[in-house]
Amino acid sequence: MSIDLKQDFFTLFGLPRRYALDESALEAAWHELQSQVHPDRHAHLSDAEKRVSMQWATRVNEGFRILRQPLARAQYLLELAGVDAGLETNTAMSPEFLMEQMEWREAVEEAREAAEVDELEALHRRLLAHAREVRGELAAQLDDERDYEAAADTVRRLMFIDKLQQEIDEALLALEN
Repeated sequence: MSIDLKQDFFTLFGLPRRYALDESALEAAWHELQSQVHPDRHAHLSDAEKRVSMQWATRVNEGFRILRQPLARAQYLLELAGVDAGLETNTAMSPEFLMEQMEWREAVEEAREAAEVDELEALHRRLLAHAREVRGELAAQLDDERDYEAAADTVRRLMFIDKLQQEIDEALLALEN
């Protein structure tokens, strides 16, 4: 096995370092790499070589997990660009975005309290469409404009959207039971 553990995940999978990603190419590259590094394939080797194989399998799986998730991929691209998105410390958001989030949360809470499954599902669909729009903005910021500071703000917005999406999912699950 001649894989460099220090190479970034895009290089590891033979993909361009971009937010917009060919998911089928990622999956094909992951399957190819898995066939090369899977520990079962190296069971006959020494313990040291088995450990290296396990490190490779872990690295390949971690790369696949990060690159296939849009939010994680964006965070990774920011990290590669040397930009600290301040995800834990920078919670400053525009007043417009904060108002929008409050409105979303109120709508979700009202629908949850009233046990309105149809309304929660409608909110879920609207939020998915909104997330697609924001991911489109993020792709432009990262791939076309290389505006990493704006992209860091957009990543933080997407984190709020993802959290709200999870809250809707949890409310729907609770109403089903």
